[in-house]
Amino acid sequence: MLRGNPGHQKLRPQPEPTIPASCPEPPPHLTGYAADEWWQTGPELHRLGLLSRIDVPALACYCHAFGQWRMAAEALARMQSNDPLMNGMIIKTKYGDAAVNPLVSIVRKHAGDVVRYAGEFGLTAAARSRMTAVPNAPQPPGKFDGLLGR
Repeated sequence: MLRGNPGHQKLRPQPEPTIPASCPEPPPHLTGYAADEWWQTGPELHRLGLLSRIDVPALACYCHAFGQWRMAAEALARMQSNDPLMNGMIIKTKYGDAAVNPLVSIVRKHAGDVVRYAGEFGLTAAARSRMTAVPNAPQPPGKFDGLLGR
């Protein structure tokens, strides 16, 4: 701001979506663990001013991926408890050969999706460190405030 606009390009105001008065309802297709995650994460994002109506589809994708990840992880955990030797990581095919359990790749895929979507909302420590400011939060007065405002 002190250097002005060195490129002399027209500055466009950043559009700010309207934050609803309360946390939006989850889409009707979110059920089970996905709906639970919506009601765990959504109100906190809303409180921080990070959840508007246009963010609902992205949050729904995050919640869906979370629900799928949790169901697959629980199924894999059940298999692991019954397989002390290989911990459910390798299964026997119909031909008697050993193969990687498909649940392992399903858990890995959905975990990656969860982390990717979580980063969009600042739900990981690394994503929060990249955030510059919290919307709708008053900024504390700066050291040089009022210096140029004569």
